[in-house]
Amino acid sequence: MSAQPTTTTATAAGGDPGDGRHHASADGLKAGLKNRHLSMIAIGGVIGAGLFAGSGKGIAAAGPAILVSYALVGLMVVLVMRMLGEMAAADPSSGSFSAYADRALGRWAGFSIGWLYWFFWVVVLAVEATIAAEILEGWVPAVPQWGWALIVMVVLTATNLVSVGSYGEFEFWFAGIKVVAIGAFVVVGGLAVFGLLPGSDNPGAGLAHLTDAGGFFPNGYGAILTGILMVVFSFMGSEIVTLAAGESADPQRAVSKATNSVIWRVAVFYLGSIFVVVTLLPWNDKSIVEDGSYVAALDSIGIPHAGQIMNVIILTAVLSCLNSGLYTASRMAFSLGQRGDAPATFARTNARGVPMAAIVSSVAFGFLAVFFNYKWPDTVFEFLLNASGAVALFVWLVICFTQLRMRGIILREAPDRLVVRMWLFPYLTWATIAMISFVLVYMLFDDSGRRQVVLSLLAAAFVVSIGVVRDRTRLR
Repeated sequence: MSAQPTTTTATAAGGDPGDGRHHASADGLKAGLKNRHLSMIAIGGVIGAGLFAGSGKGIAAAGPAILVSYALVGLMVVLVMRMLGEMAAADPSSGSFSAYADRALGRWAGFSIGWLYWFFWVVVLAVEATIAAEILEGWVPAVPQWGWALIVMVVLTATNLVSVGSYGEFEFWFAGIKVVAIGAFVVVGGLAVFGLLPGSDNPGAGLAHLTDAGGFFPNGYGAILTGILMVVFSFMGSEIVTLAAGESADPQRAVSKATNSVIWRVAVFYLGSIFVVVTLLPWNDKSIVEDGSYVAALDSIGIPHAGQIMNVIILTAVLSCLNSGLYTASRMAFSLGQRGDAPATFARTNARGVPMAAIVSSVAFGFLAVFFNYKWPDTVFEFLLNASGAVALFVWLVICFTQLRMRGIILREAPDRLVVRMWLFPYLTWATIAMISFVLVYMLFDDSGRRQVVLSLLAAAFVVSIGVVRDRTRLR
């Protein structure tokens, strides 16, 4: 069967399972994701490779107070996900927050945040492919690093091209390994912290490490804000489940479940694992930065081959991020194509319900970014990294403003679909806007964050200007 353009007719995804419409989503994509796929995407989506790779520097910068940084960012994510969950449960869409911004704020807003989000993920593809290639080259040096990056990208592209079900199956196992690994780390580490782990080589572990090396705030209260800048981007990806829900048989249930579980996911996987690290070791132990926080923690209690164990887990996390990044970028491109904000071919699916043009175009830019990373890592690729660095915060900010308007639209059009509600609306929404805005302003005064936020703002201004011009041209 040849590729056919999709349509934007009735909300089939939310129909009764017995009417036969649950085999295709409302926008022409196949509803090939099972409940177990979405459950694991929801659980694993909040765990990025940044948690494993970047937490050591955060601990070194803020000391035990990094727990406060993680808690504050976690609170932001919980609130943003609640807002997004409210909209996604009422109107599941492969464009998620971009499609909602289109309706609530204007075509220019949906266009702008959609393309910025796509740009963010194609750059992430290059970052994650390079990390995976470095690990694999260490195991099999006969294959050059660029060769491993190519192999990884090709394999995961093929997976996404087969069907959405194959993406879901790969992500189910990738995310499952991450979840089991961090869960085991928290349990084993927690036993060691409280002296309950038989044969532990770290008799000094305990709650005393929270205060015995300069107190809980060894670098001052301001270090909490520095810590926030260092950990905020490791939370990016929580929103993926709201895009994926559009390709499931029961998107409303999937979104509600994911939204309600985000609190314990942040508490266990982020706060729980970092708590284990800063109680097993003094925060200023050099091995936390040199070896990585999780490897250092495992070494401290005598777990053999801790470095290789973590390399396997980090590789899994990287492959998971690559897999989901390609899926997310392609579905955002698909949604933009549907709304006329991208080439019409992006909105076409094949017989398996796969938007092939959107996938191939997204991975093509991913390959180009990988090339830039190898050819000009300190110029062109660094510019791309910085220009996309603050997009996560822009996305969260747009979700907040969109939800302020979408609540009224949902209540007017389909009040029975408001099954997930933002707490204390609109006060907590405005409080979240204030928190995110404060972080962005603080980045302007921080030496490490200034370049990132300035270039990201310039990129955003460029895309928004195109969106506004398109809007006015369309109206004329």
